[in-house]
Amino acid sequence: MDALNMPFQLLVSGLAMGSIYALVALGFVLVYVAVNVVNFAQGDFAMMGAFITFTLVSALGLPIWIGLLVGVIVIGLFGYLFQLGVYRPFRNRKKAFLPVMISTLGASMVLQSVFLLIYGPYPQKLPTLFTVDTIKLGEVAISTQYLAILGFALLLFLFQYIFFEKTMIGKQMQATAQDPDTARLMGINVSRMHAITFIYCTALGGIAGILVAPVFMITHTMGPMIGLKAFASAIVGGLSDVKGAIMGGLAIGVIETFAAAYISGPYKDAFAFLVLVLFLIFRPSGIFGEKVGQKA
Repeated sequence: MDALNMPFQLLVSGLAMGSIYALVALGFVLVYVAVNVVNFAQGDFAMMGAFITFTLVSALGLPIWIGLLVGVIVIGLFGYLFQLGVYRPFRNRKKAFLPVMISTLGASMVLQSVFLLIYGPYPQKLPTLFTVDTIKLGEVAISTQYLAILGFALLLFLFQYIFFEKTMIGKQMQATAQDPDTARLMGINVSRMHAITFIYCTALGGIAGILVAPVFMITHTMGPMIGLKAFASAIVGGLSDVKGAIMGGLAIGVIETFAAAYISGPYKDAFAFLVLVLFLIFRPSGIFGEKVGQKA
C-alpha cells in the first residue's frame, strides 16, 4: 500500500475500534456516576450481544438487521435482570461499592462460563451488515463494517446527548446520579432511574459487541479484553466524564492501531495499557479531569 494511503486506512480502522471501546466505556462511566461502582461485567455484555445476535441470525434465520434489533432488545432486558440480581441485593449495605463490584466480577465469570457451556470453545462468525465487504476510495480499500461502526457510533453519541440533555427521563437520570436523596424528595423514582441506567448501559455494550462481531470471531473470552480496553478508555478520559469516555475510547483505538502497524503487531494489546499507566502516573484525573467529591 502507498505510504500516503496507509495512514488514512489505519485512521479509519483505529477510529472504528475506538468507537467500540467508547461505547463500552460509556457503560462504565454511566453506571459509575449513577451508583458509584465499577461494573466489571460491562465488557461481557458485548460478548452476549454478539452471541445472541449470532443465534438469531444463524440458528433462527432472521435477517441481519432484524437480528441486530432483536439482539439489542434482548440484551437490554438482560440489563434489567442484571441489576435486580447483581446490584440491588447489595445496594443498601455499608460501603456498598465493594460488594457490588465483587458481585459484578463474579457475574462476569459466570457469564463467560455459561456461554462457554452453550456455544463451546469454538469461535463463531457473524455475517457483515452489508453485501459489499470493502469500498474503494482511490487506492484505499476501506471495510464497510468499519464505516458501519463509525456511523452507528456517531448516531449513538448523538442520541446520548439528546437523551440526557433534552428529555425528561435523561434529566431525571442525571439528577439521580448527582444526588439520589434529593432526587427522591423531588418525586423521582430512584430505583427506576437506576434500572433504566443499567438497561441503557447493557444495551450499549451489546451494540458494541454486535458491531465488532463481523470483524473478529465471537468467543466467550472476547468480552474481558474489550472491557479492559474500555475501562482504560474511561480512566484516560476521566471516570465520571461522558465526553471523556468517548475521547478516551477513540484515542486508545487510534493509538493501538498505529502502534501495531508501525511498532509491533504482536504487542498490540499492550499499548492501550501503556497509555493507561502513563495517564495514571502523569494525569490520574483523565483528559477532562474526573470530578472529585462525595455524593450527598
